Amino acid sequence: MTTDTEQLSSSLKEVYAHKHAKVSLVEGKPVAVIEATSNYIPIEEFQDLFNKAGEIIKENGVTKLVFDKRKLTVFHQPSMEWYFTDWKEHMFDAGLKTHRKILPNNTVFQESVRIGREKIDDENPNLRYHKMDIQYKNTLQEAIDQ
Repeated sequence: MTTDTEQLSSSLKEVYAHKHAKVSLVEGKPVAVIEATSNYIPIEEFQDLFNKAGEIIKENGVTKLVFDKRKLTVFHQPSMEWYFTDWKEHMFDAGLKTHRKILPNNTVFQESVRIGREKIDDENPNLRYHKMDIQYKNTLQEAIDQ
């Protein structure tokens, strides 16, 4: 049995390898994929990873980001807050307005994301990420295509 990542491997071009994730571009589409490769990403490394991904996104005219979190088992609210309130604000200016996320098959993690997102939304009603197309998908192919 092959995973959807393996099925897509011919169209994914890895452009950056990080200790806890990898960044790939989808050939022929303005889409980048960040795939977590470990169960936890410390906040400093999370910020380094996404800052580097931001450079790649700007350099390549990426308008859609897929964040594949399926390997993560630890949810970290401060990382999520930075991601929404800082990083996405900068990426909005760069034209990145479509975000797809694939969560792990873990109800506790999924519920933590839901509660964390509500908190961020309540505390930041005027940030531009509210104007972004942010959706959760089940597979990488679905996230890229929809």
